[in-house]
Amino acid sequence: MKLLNHIAAFALATSVAGPSLAQSTYDFRLGPASPPPHPAYSHLYLPFQEQLPKESDGRLTGTIYGMDVAGLKEMQGALSSNLIEIGLLLQTYFPADFPEASLTADLALQGRNPHAMAAAVTEYIVNCAPCQDEMKSFGGIFLGSGSSDVYVLISKEPLSSIEDIAGQRLRVSTATFGRLAEAIGAVPVSIASNDTFEAMSQGTLDGSMASVGDLVTQRLIDVAKYVTEVPLGTYHTTSGFTVNIGVWEGLSVEDRQAVARAAIHGNVAFTQRWGYDLAKMTRQKGAEAGLQFVEPSEELTAFVNDFAANDVASAAKAAKEQYGVQDAAAKLASLEALVEKWEGLLADVNDPAEVEALIQSEIWSKVDFETYGL
Repeated sequence: MKLLNHIAAFALATSVAGPSLAQSTYDFRLGPASPPPHPAYSHLYLPFQEQLPKESDGRLTGTIYGMDVAGLKEMQGALSSNLIEIGLLLQTYFPADFPEASLTADLALQGRNPHAMAAAVTEYIVNCAPCQDEMKSFGGIFLGSGSSDVYVLISKEPLSSIEDIAGQRLRVSTATFGRLAEAIGAVPVSIASNDTFEAMSQGTLDGSMASVGDLVTQRLIDVAKYVTEVPLGTYHTTSGFTVNIGVWEGLSVEDRQAVARAAIHGNVAFTQRWGYDLAKMTRQKGAEAGLQFVEPSEELTAFVNDFAANDVASAAKAAKEQYGVQDAAAKLASLEALVEKWEGLLADVNDPAEVEALIQSEIWSKVDFETYGL
């Protein structure tokens, strides 16, 4: 509590203006909103923290604050109040405030290449005027997205068929996964990923549509017994490094570019970890712990693939009716085109450094940092 009070007092004292251009150094308050084992902490914010001084000739550094200061559900308020100056914001947690950016989640079910999905969403939001407007209204600056691996089913009971899934209470991360769960016959439950372990332990959840990495990062390996290897799509609607707009305004153009370069490094490291390396490691750990990895029935796989192909129209309609998003179908079509572009660009790329270079050249090199986000 003393730590929170101290940080809050300092945030209040510095909330009127960001860092002064006359300052030779500045230390940002960073908020990964996740526990240390999660890639959002270990492979998003730690690499960013390490890269900041390298990109800025030592002028910029960062101090990481944990979930006792701001978790995923508190991050919007923490950034608005300047309690956290650069934080992980998941727009789908606040769809009424970020309907344009949240629209990108409606392509989740088609996600099969994590790096391509992260890059496509980044390019889309950077160049999406309504997305930028809603972020500006909130008081934040968007510096790129990351992506999970392809989601699977994690459960207490074997769920290899449509009949098995019917009636199961499954945690879902977005409305898109919720629509899929309902279509299969499950009961979707929308809760934060950090609450999944407790809910499954208490029996209020039967399973989760999630990253296989959650077995380790959310300790589901202690409550789950089965993983059904049905490809459900990716979670890629993230604002990995959301900068308080007052802080951004106080930075020189050179330092804004330095923060953006560090963010590219963090987002790619995060996606490489969450989308690829952690998934591989977790499957090995799960097998060693006795979890059973179940192959889905052909009928279940076909159902999921067909639903994904046909869900875009439903998603566009829901976005307009629920949140007033105009031309949602056209916007999703443009995002689909970007996914196709990035799948092509990254088809033969395996080195994260090459992914970073492509994102820099294709997206951020074209941004005017004098005006971006303002």
